[in-house]
Amino acid sequence: MHIVQVIVEFAIVLGIMVLIHELGHFAVAKWCGVRVETFSIGFGPRLFGWRSGDTDYRLSLLPLGGYVKMAGDVPGEAPSGDPGEFNAHPRWQRMLIAFAGPIANFILSFFLLLVMGLFHHEMDVYLDGPAVVDYVPAGSPAAVAGMTAGDVITKFKDDANPTWMQVLNDCAVDENRTVPISFSHQGATLSGTIPCAFDKKSITAAGVLLPAGLIPREQTGPVDVSDVAAGTPAERAGLKAGDKIVRMDSFEPHSADPAMVTYLRDRNGAPVNLTVLRGGQTITLNVTPEKMPTAKGDTAFRLGFSNRPAPTKIDRLSFPDAVKASVNDNLADSTLIMRVLKGLFTRHVSVKAMSGPVGIAQQIDIAAQSGYWSVVRLMSSISLNLGIFNLLPIPILDGGMILFLLIESLMRRDLNQKIKEGVYQAAFVCLILFFMFVLYNDITRAH
Repeated sequence: MHIVQVIVEFAIVLGIMVLIHELGHFAVAKWCGVRVETFSIGFGPRLFGWRSGDTDYRLSLLPLGGYVKMAGDVPGEAPSGDPGEFNAHPRWQRMLIAFAGPIANFILSFFLLLVMGLFHHEMDVYLDGPAVVDYVPAGSPAAVAGMTAGDVITKFKDDANPTWMQVLNDCAVDENRTVPISFSHQGATLSGTIPCAFDKKSITAAGVLLPAGLIPREQTGPVDVSDVAAGTPAERAGLKAGDKIVRMDSFEPHSADPAMVTYLRDRNGAPVNLTVLRGGQTITLNVTPEKMPTAKGDTAFRLGFSNRPAPTKIDRLSFPDAVKASVNDNLADSTLIMRVLKGLFTRHVSVKAMSGPVGIAQQIDIAAQSGYWSVVRLMSSISLNLGIFNLLPIPILDGGMILFLLIESLMRRDLNQKIKEGVYQAAFVCLILFFMFVLYNDITRAH
């Protein structure tokens, strides 16, 4: 019964994503006067539907996507002269139709996060608390200023006793400028300046970029281990789920990422001694980290465990603040997705880390168990991923169509139909093989 529930959840969530994407294409195609022959949710044989005007609205057998079939939109087929055909319309209109699907997904993602901001805005507690430094990377501007772990920022720019949110916002406003800073250090107050330069390697697990080596203390307690991956240094050293990491050597971390990860990076992969609290007993483990791919699109020294996230709080934002939060969260998610894509092409991230239908279904099921707001947040992420993926310049995707139209606009003539047909066929075969590979990874991971 649980498998049936997972399938239903997957079909509903993916169906909404696809419906919105195809509605974007459909609405702009109709606006441009293109005749739409089929509007389908899913691929394969038609299950049921209805016909209205020129369009067959249908639900098809395989709910792994969908499509809008427009008159004359057949690669390799020459225009017949019918004014209702897709290829009979100006290239700028065809590009608008191609862009409309991904843009619809971006709008959906913005709307979902806007609703979350208005009714269920979840924020890490530490962002609204005192700016206590958890770790200072070696050679960073914060280290040059004399800061060490445990220091408290007492003034940043014009803010006295700022929260971490104020520090991050001030740096965003004055990015790449130097601002005054004061901080409490071993009982004394020190003052100086610090550049508001965001380090792409210094980013929290929640995707928050950090400036100048300022790594926040995300919680008061130690790092709580929730899961240990098989075959990793953490497992070989004997770390177990439920352990609490109190110290790494003499450093007391309060976040796995970025504090512990940055510490491991500074030590260049040297072995570390973990002081672990397990069932009221204190034990010591010696671990040698290894470089592993990360979700940020790079590799980093890791131990191979997951931790419980930092404490959060839930607010209801005003409409302007909800709009701002939705824009910022979507930009942060988009940046993360682009980093992962870059990592795939530069081979810093393995394609084995990608999720296909099975992996997405598992994520949806996990989110559903956490509550519908978690599902809404995941839907936003999936919609954003779908929009960005479709803009990749790969034939048969929207981005591939846009690329061909741009090339033809520069050439001021259409490309040879046989060449286009061959490229589309080759791309289709490659995408099918890629899909099968990702599906195989999903199945092997599930077992």
